Amino acid sequence: MNFRKYKKLAYASEQINIVPLVNVALLLLIFFIFSFFLNFEHGLNIKFPKAITSDVLKEENLVVTITRENVVYFNGKVATLKELEGVLKTSANQGHSLLIKADRRASMGRVVDIWNICRRSGIEKINIATNQDK
Repeated sequence: MNFRKYKKLAYASEQINIVPLVNVALLLLIFFIFSFFLNFEHGLNIKFPKAITSDVLKEENLVVTITRENVVYFNGKVATLKELEGVLKTSANQGHSLLIKADRRASMGRVVDIWNICRRSGIEKINIATNQDK
């Protein structure tokens, strides 16, 4: 009887191969890195206010974003109120609607200023982005 042969085979099967474990860990790391970068919209961290009712918009909108520091962005680019008014006047003739994405800590006065600019420019459909309250 030769027991050493069987002992070597049993010992070899008890070892853990570390290469597949490292591969899975690296794939998970790459997945989390890419998912982190895909969640942000142009580097702006906006926390929307909560509302009881909300509807999903199905049409394309012009987007005005207001950060918590009251900086105004139009379609991802920083804009002053005068620049915004000029752009919205030309867009109102084409029948576009507007979506205001305001941070919940943004000044209400700034939101009202944007709303008034839209009304003066002739935009009739103005929406405010919110999260649904659960």
